[in-house]
Amino acid sequence: MIKKDYYQVLEVGRNASGDEVKKAYRRLALKYHPDRNPGSKEAEEKFKEASEAYEVLRDAERRRVYDQFGHDGLQGRGFHGFTGAEDIFTTFSDLFGDIFGGGFGGGGRGANLRYDLEIKLKDVVLGKKVDIDIKKHDLCPVCHGTRAKPGASPIPCVACGGTGQAVHNHGFLSLSTPCSRCNGEGRIITEFCGNCRGTGRVIRDKKLTVPIPPGVEDGMQLRIRGEGEAGERRRPPGDLYVIIHIEEQSIFARRGRDLLCQAPISFAQAALGAQIQVPTLEGETTLEIPSGTPTGKVFALHREGLPELHGRSRGSILVRVEVQVPAKLTSEEEQLIREFAKLRQEDVAPEKKGFFDRLLHKV
Repeated sequence: MIKKDYYQVLEVGRNASGDEVKKAYRRLALKYHPDRNPGSKEAEEKFKEASEAYEVLRDAERRRVYDQFGHDGLQGRGFHGFTGAEDIFTTFSDLFGDIFGGGFGGGGRGANLRYDLEIKLKDVVLGKKVDIDIKKHDLCPVCHGTRAKPGASPIPCVACGGTGQAVHNHGFLSLSTPCSRCNGEGRIITEFCGNCRGTGRVIRDKKLTVPIPPGVEDGMQLRIRGEGEAGERRRPPGDLYVIIHIEEQSIFARRGRDLLCQAPISFAQAALGAQIQVPTLEGETTLEIPSGTPTGKVFALHREGLPELHGRSRGSILVRVEVQVPAKLTSEEEQLIREFAKLRQEDVAPEKKGFFDRLLHKV
């Protein structure tokens, strides 16, 4: 199914500020909230669309990627829309929780996690998959997050009648919040799980494979949904943010999608022309130096630079040649250069005399 433009969904312009985006979402969320439109599939769909659009446009990085690459760009960064009702109402409660005193349907998510990942510059070209190990709170494998001892039967909460929800009326809007006695579970646990000591979570190591898309930049963050800390009392997990760091190296300097490097050449190569080997991200390639090349001349190796994020085009490697002047010359080399200067009628420094020449000149 083709997704609608997020700006059209929220009925704002593409230059809308963060506050304008928030106000637009508040208006639509209140208008199409399921509690105000019971049984309306259309309202439910519009509420979902508005929440998804707000989730993207309120985040500066996601919004930048969406503006440049559209929905496809978000797919490559780990955003696949909402996978369930808990995602939608978490976004809703993030905005309205300060008004109604708590989250919808049981409260917040688990904590987000951060992982700093260093990659090589050449990995930016083709992308790669990286295996990482993280340590985090996860659901207890014995009680599966219920906190109850296997085989034990919790009793229904008398305060909420086992629903886990307390209904609050705020004018025209009716919202459900977690029951304060059972914390939204609808039941009271009498015998706790011994493996997690009744917390429903345990700390464990987990191995993940992180896909690094071509064209990533230093400092860019990749969001992996649901791989953060498990939420308490079986609430949704947080997310894992992988922060990309590109390994520093001495050969290239980066300028956007282009790479800059320097190549030393001799006076003879600059004057007569030559073929030299220059580095690329995949090895070396031959660069043709035409005769009469001055120092500082820049040559472009097209499509040898870095790719656009999720794009097909690549930048260039810009090679700046530096004509090297020898610090010391043999007597034969000096004589040849003096003859060259004489042919071109160029003034040069007088020839330096040796010790015995100076001695004989004084006699």
